[in-house]
Amino acid sequence: MGHLRRSTVLAGAILGLMTSVAGAQTPTLPYDHIHLNVPVPADAANWYEKYFGGTRITEAPDRLMFGSTRFMFLRSATGKPSAGSAIDHVGFSFADLDAKMKEFEAAGIKITTPAREVPGLFKLAFVEDPWGTRIEVVQDPELLGLHHIHMRGPNPEEVIGWLLDKFGGKRQQLKGRIDAVRYDAEGFSSMWILVQKGEAEPSIGHAIDHIGWRSTKSLTDTITE
Repeated sequence: MGHLRRSTVLAGAILGLMTSVAGAQTPTLPYDHIHLNVPVPADAANWYEKYFGGTRITEAPDRLMFGSTRFMFLRSATGKPSAGSAIDHVGFSFADLDAKMKEFEAAGIKITTPAREVPGLFKLAFVEDPWGTRIEVVQDPELLGLHHIHMRGPNPEEVIGWLLDKFGGKRQQLKGRIDAVRYDAEGFSSMWILVQKGEAEPSIGHAIDHIGWRSTKSLTDTITE
């Protein structure tokens, strides 16, 4: 992947125990990728392409793009469900959630929470992919497509502080209700990172293994700062 060249990927493996470090404002890094553990990457790529609209790219086999964010699939037959890990679930937004839920139901996709309207927020539901990734599906016209990552930690303030310190971003409330960090970088898709309070296992080895940002400098310089 050329880890030491300019504009390389900075992996953000989330271990669940993070300490906020006070300091100068960190420049916002573009959000880059999500790594999922699946037994057969080709099957997972086909599934996400068909049901979530991922776009094939040629930089590696069975890799998808959602906007400017990569979905990368690691071959593993032992991935544990994402729910309850430090990276609990991923979120997608659709213009017509009711229609999408009918599609999911017809395809036999596991629906764990039926669609419901949350006053002041948006309509939402939860489904699960065949390999244990929990997926929230929402109807948020302000950001369609890949929408958010929802993390867990015993102290959300520490997690948010750690994200801001390491990867920049802007602290905001999603719809004025949910504490979050928003990543907006010129030429890249926007992404919400939400954090809920709860005990969590390290994400490595779960269905959502880790998430990553893109360094705007050499990776060596970024790590040493």
